[in-house]
Amino acid sequence: MNNVMTSTHNGLANLNYNVQAIREDFPIFEQQIYGKPLTFLDSAASAQKPKSVIDAVNSCYSNEYANIHRGGYFLSQTLTAKYEAARETLRAHIKANSPKEVIFVRGATEAINLVAQTWGRKNLGAKDEMILSQLEHHSNIVPWQILRDEKEFTIQVGPIDDKGNFLLDEFEKKLNNKTKLVAITHISNALGTITPIREIIKLAHKHGALVLVDGCQALPHMEIDVVDLDADFYVFSGHKMYGPTGVGVLYAKEKLLNAMPPYQGGGDMIRSVTFEKTTFNDLPHKFEAGTPHIAGGIGLSAAIDYMNDVGFKNIHDHEKELLRYGLEKIQEVDGIELRGRADNIAGILSFTMKSAHPHDIGTILDQDGIAIRTGHHCAQPIMDFLDIPATARASFGLYNTKEDIDRFIDGLHKVNRIFA
Repeated sequence: MNNVMTSTHNGLANLNYNVQAIREDFPIFEQQIYGKPLTFLDSAASAQKPKSVIDAVNSCYSNEYANIHRGGYFLSQTLTAKYEAARETLRAHIKANSPKEVIFVRGATEAINLVAQTWGRKNLGAKDEMILSQLEHHSNIVPWQILRDEKEFTIQVGPIDDKGNFLLDEFEKKLNNKTKLVAITHISNALGTITPIREIIKLAHKHGALVLVDGCQALPHMEIDVVDLDADFYVFSGHKMYGPTGVGVLYAKEKLLNAMPPYQGGGDMIRSVTFEKTTFNDLPHKFEAGTPHIAGGIGLSAAIDYMNDVGFKNIHDHEKELLRYGLEKIQEVDGIELRGRADNIAGILSFTMKSAHPHDIGTILDQDGIAIRTGHHCAQPIMDFLDIPATARASFGLYNTKEDIDRFIDGLHKVNRIFA
């Protein structure tokens, strides 16, 4: 990999970022779509994978594979060590205090369900309240509604304004001595809004509430220190971080995990089993029943190594310049209405056009090899708030270029020509 060097490629402000070398690390960009270069602008849904991640997963299955933790032979012991080293890489990356606080799950969706069905089932009752935000992905709404319908607690909603800004003052007014949990996104997948997460956590803790943070959109773009944030739970998915699908992490403070009952029963989460009684394993294995996604955990570790090699400041500066350029260029398109205009946003352009429905926009762009996301983005409450059925969304990753944005803008002009 040779992706960090002095370069002025694409006119980007960051002179230590060679985006063309980075693109060469991603095999998918070697192909064309309908005879056109692939312009991939859907990293918020799922990011592409560098060769180092693909190689790590392939090596696991080709050269190293065995079931882990319970085998006394060489392959099992070797891969167990590698899997647990991956856990340590993740711990170090989010700066958790202990690898016991890093629970491998299938993704953020499972992590939230785990917290809902263990901590939530034990601690939320009919007299209690929790707070979500208007910005939430369905994965941070539906699990709580399912539990609410059983336990009969109240769900409050932290509001946003019409630009997508999270209203911290209005949120604080909803906090009271009944509030037991705040579950909130760090960055909105639909609008790109970066919530004031540090202030949210401080206010929640001031009122005695715990905080779960959905960090899916944050981890690909910024470094996170869960201890410094003082997050009680922090969840994320590997596939948005240039890692494999089907793997993610639940971080939780050790004292909380120790007090939570197991989420699933099965192999590896037990210490002893009889027909009369089962005793459970220590953390983190207490929450990892069955054979895990071994290659996924190792691949996610490789993805973190890749991002660290590129450098998060380099990634941040590059994506910030892409966003600035994209916001400037999209204003040149007639009939555009940006739907994510918060004061602090990540690399997402969410918009509608007067001339065409978002699905038509996506279909036309696809014919030119341009991949964007269209629809409600698993965030229907935001669409309802904005009184629209859907948006078109372009989202940036570390491999995107200004040329990608130029092709995207040309595609939007084409949409207008077709529907005019």
